[in-house]
Amino acid sequence: MLYYFFKYLDQEFNVPGTGVFQYISFRAALAIIFSLMISMIFGKNIIKYLRKKQIGETVRDLGLEGQMQKQGTPTMGGLIILAAILIPTLLFARLLNVYVIIMIVSTIWLGLIGYLDDYIKVFKKDKGGLAGKFKVLGQVGLGLIVGCTMYFNPNVVVREKMMSNEIIVERETKNIVEDLRKNENMLYSPENMKSTKTTIPFYKNNEFDYAKLLSWTGPNYRKYAWLIFIPFVILIITAVSNGANITDGIDGLATGTSAIIGATLGILAYVSGNTVFANYLNIMYIPNTGELVVFIAAFVGACIGFMWYNAYPAQVFMGDTGSLALGGIIATFAIAIRKELLIPVLCGIFLVENLSVILQVYYFKYQKRKRGIEYARAHRLFKMSPLHHHYQKSGYHESKIVTRFLIIGIMLAVVTFVTLKLR
Repeated sequence: MLYYFFKYLDQEFNVPGTGVFQYISFRAALAIIFSLMISMIFGKNIIKYLRKKQIGETVRDLGLEGQMQKQGTPTMGGLIILAAILIPTLLFARLLNVYVIIMIVSTIWLGLIGYLDDYIKVFKKDKGGLAGKFKVLGQVGLGLIVGCTMYFNPNVVVREKMMSNEIIVERETKNIVEDLRKNENMLYSPENMKSTKTTIPFYKNNEFDYAKLLSWTGPNYRKYAWLIFIPFVILIITAVSNGANITDGIDGLATGTSAIIGATLGILAYVSGNTVFANYLNIMYIPNTGELVVFIAAFVGACIGFMWYNAYPAQVFMGDTGSLALGGIIATFAIAIRKELLIPVLCGIFLVENLSVILQVYYFKYQKRKRGIEYARAHRLFKMSPLHHHYQKSGYHESKIVTRFLIIGIMLAVVTFVTLKLR
């Protein structure tokens, strides 16, 4: 909202200093500052309110060291994260930008699903919370909204390169590279176009077109690309949202990992929306995605600010209100900037946590069927799943586990950047 207000002051009255709001970097800086202030300052009051209302976590005794000490710790702290994301975004982002609208809808949508789950657990005293099928239904619903918007909305476009890097190298030898640099738009088509292309790592041209999967159907295969694209969007949002939810098991792990992922996605959004950087990295140029930097700055600030209270020993838990939203935001953001195929690398922590649960369940069932229930219980694949609980059972303190997981998260972020140049 402030973006439009200061733009009006700049254009109509030429008020000194108001033009600075046109710069994405300035508004992103304000967004991260405000999100930190909201989560750290107002978060304290929200925690006090949660304690007063006795909105505390009911902890199951899993035999983990220090676990029962967390009994009664305020939960539903995800409300702090949601407020710290949405308020700066509403203040500083261009709200008519289709990508910003998608992110706001995703944040509220999954935040409400998580809130309903926490509400049932806390107020209805039902430890199971919202039934899993309804959670998945909500995630699928968001996937449909995001997928249809990305595919059908006329404002979601890309620009194709007009010439390959090989041609540019040839022209450099003819001393006209300076002309190209002066007119950077020559590198990309001046026409916006709809596309189902996305960035793929370790591939020569760094692009993959979902429509190509239907090329065997005939010459009009591109008309039916939505049959592949939309289900894939649903799968990504559901998987990453659940991955973040599972990772939120020890103090500071989900928020710290999400902050690292968010910062990486913010850089990728900035370079994807800039012709010079997009050309250097040889990735597609996506007009208007630069505005997403403001949103992701608020996201990173919210995660870091929440860690002020969520780091060991946690004063508040985010609950599903926060964890479902964090994963959904990451997935939707990656889809919006067409970097979703980088998720297995960038979100490697979420992936491994998810896989550890799946493998634990199937291995137990396999051993039970082959050798009986007693043998299966005594010979589990992991001492406990998700994976962070396995290390707790192995005697590692949870703060050490979180620190090492975050170090791995940073390494995965670096590898994600490297994949853009390794082909």
